[in-house]
Amino acid sequence: MTTDHTPAPAVGRLVVLDMAGTTVADDGLVERAFQAAAEALGVTPGSPEHERQLAYVRATMGESKISVFRHLFGDEDSAQRANAAFEHAYAELVDAGHCAPVPGAREAIDAMRAAGRTVVLTTGFARPTQDAILTALGWQDLAADALCPSDVGGRGRPYPDMVLAALLRTGAADDVAEIAVAGDTAYDMRAGRRAGAAVVAGVRTGAHDADTLHAAGATHVLGSVAELPALLDDLAAVTARPEATGASGAPV
Repeated sequence: MTTDHTPAPAVGRLVVLDMAGTTVADDGLVERAFQAAAEALGVTPGSPEHERQLAYVRATMGESKISVFRHLFGDEDSAQRANAAFEHAYAELVDAGHCAPVPGAREAIDAMRAAGRTVVLTTGFARPTQDAILTALGWQDLAADALCPSDVGGRGRPYPDMVLAALLRTGAADDVAEIAVAGDTAYDMRAGRRAGAAVVAGVRTGAHDADTLHAAGATHVLGSVAELPALLDDLAAVTARPEATGASGAPV
């Protein structure tokens, strides 16, 4: 029997953050943009069909939007038309000034970067919408990278592709256990778990409540992303203690 003397991995060396609802305040923008998409496909606002579709949109917050529209409208042409209408409506809302950071989000990202952590932003939106949000907030250079489903072959959450792409593109971690993921939806939690992240933190500033986040695999649930730097620092401090790893650095 041999003993593994490899030191425990650093906690949160790479931090992968969702945007809308986690670092960017949503304030109903997704639902407002969805209404425009539904109307473009002939769905009447307030109708039973509209309410059914809206319920699905709420339940799947965090998933790639084109995947949502494929489920709702079936054929690819309809899904693409709905997605284009959604992205156009959302971009117009952003351009009109309906876009703001979650309180403390920028400060949290700055704090994590100052601590030597690499931060990557991810979204289920298409690239033009993601870029519009980053430009509106002045966040173009805030993170090491910004990823959307098209950057990883089209598979958004709950697949782990964007989290793993963040690791491959930045080279910021040596082990998936060094990754921390934070988001406001069950889909964020599932993606983080599937990627092997040691920290999968749900935040209560967006679509899903604490029970939903825990049920989807959250290791922690926070009031907001503003609490994430302290959590990672605390976890790293615990991991670094001799009693946490053994005097030789081996896990005990």
